[in-house]
Amino acid sequence: MHVTGTAPRPAPAPSGTPTVSPEDPHGGTGRHTRRFGLPVATALVMGNIIGGGIFLLPASVAPYGTVSLVAFGVLTVGAIALALVFGRLAERDPRTGGPYVYAREAFGDFAGFLAAWAYWITTWVSNAALAVAAIGYLDVLIPVGDHRWSACLAALTLQWLPALANFAGTRYVGAVQLVSTVLKFVPLLLVAVGGLFFFDPAKLGPFNAGGGSAVGAVSASAALLLFSYLGVESAAVSAGEVRDARRNVGRATVIGTAGAALVYLLGTLSVFGTVPHDRLVTSTAPFSDAVNAMFGGTWGGWAVALAALVSMTGCLNGWTLLSAQTPYAAAQDGLFPAAFARRRRGVPTVGVGVTVVLASLLTLYNYVSGSAKVFDVLVLVTTFTATVPYLLATAAQVFHLVSGQGETVDRARLARDAVVTAVATAFSVWLVAGAGYAAVYQGVLFLFVGIIVYAVMAARRARATADRTSA
Repeated sequence: MHVTGTAPRPAPAPSGTPTVSPEDPHGGTGRHTRRFGLPVATALVMGNIIGGGIFLLPASVAPYGTVSLVAFGVLTVGAIALALVFGRLAERDPRTGGPYVYAREAFGDFAGFLAAWAYWITTWVSNAALAVAAIGYLDVLIPVGDHRWSACLAALTLQWLPALANFAGTRYVGAVQLVSTVLKFVPLLLVAVGGLFFFDPAKLGPFNAGGGSAVGAVSASAALLLFSYLGVESAAVSAGEVRDARRNVGRATVIGTAGAALVYLLGTLSVFGTVPHDRLVTSTAPFSDAVNAMFGGTWGGWAVALAALVSMTGCLNGWTLLSAQTPYAAAQDGLFPAAFARRRRGVPTVGVGVTVVLASLLTLYNYVSGSAKVFDVLVLVTTFTATVPYLLATAAQVFHLVSGQGETVDRARLARDAVVTAVATAFSVWLVAGAGYAAVYQGVLFLFVGIIVYAVMAARRARATADRTSA
């Protein structure tokens, strides 16, 4: 059953009971609603992963030195392990909501709510971070970086345009995602592959530029780099919009993650080897600087800056949809306010509207406060909040493996799933440690606010149940 317009909502289901059928997760039909096939689902994963992160994070991790390349390698292994876990979970339960659905089905309402709340925070904080990152490349084309209010207005515009595409319907979301993903790959591959021919080892800088423990440097840089891999769960979160979700979600997740990882590793290595380390540390548009160093002049940097803006706009387009899907699934089960379950043209419009408003307010606050390293601060907060649903999802897979619920008797597959799940779980815990005390502190504050919201929603459900019983 689904909720659209003013249709009556079903009573909240007991913990672990789906309120949305796997065969028809939303029931959305019509000219503006269209299910995603494997190509669009893969583009959604790759488009959400390859967004602002790849274009700005080489400069963010440059202060740690080339040890961050090791972090990229470790992070890739962990991200692919997570992708495999999400694929297996989607085979078992192909409903919209991703980590929320998996956590609630395995552990009950509170775990599901915690996953939904943390993931929702991750999405709108990530949108604010992407908008901030985009300004560095917009400044290459149109000087706005030196004017705070011009930069703020541009950042807000970059957030609201994808929101308007979402309001138009999932048909347009998929079209924008596919086009933006294709367009940005040409310049990305130019840097990732072409940069290797201009590679100069002398420009790499020291291995551990920050000093101290190399293991600590890997953890700290990986916490920043995780932002560039957010989106690995995209197809799982939007499983209700994917045709043949049991089969295509896992395939799209693994293919999209592996493809993004290859571009990331080659691209970051090329930037490190073409831009001098001391310049890279202070760069606001490292890929533009890399192309300018490769070919001379500024035309190449302008082209890459334009590609970066296309990439970030496409990423914001996909993240805006994802930001509404998890609250929608939770609202269906009575764990989020009922307004989040309203849909129009296949899109949870209230979720989109609330998310873009919160991201806009956070963006506005950052520019008003004039905080330094705003992007890094936002990235580390999302690192912590993202690991909460990731860890709950891997815990759900552990639960199913140990309990044997829904598992086959294929011992080889069970052994493989156990190893992959162990890697994904250890990876999620490691990232929490790497996020740092400040990010964990701020992230926990966000989570504690969610506990109050859960208490209110639980009280309303209890009162509604009591009223029905007394009647």
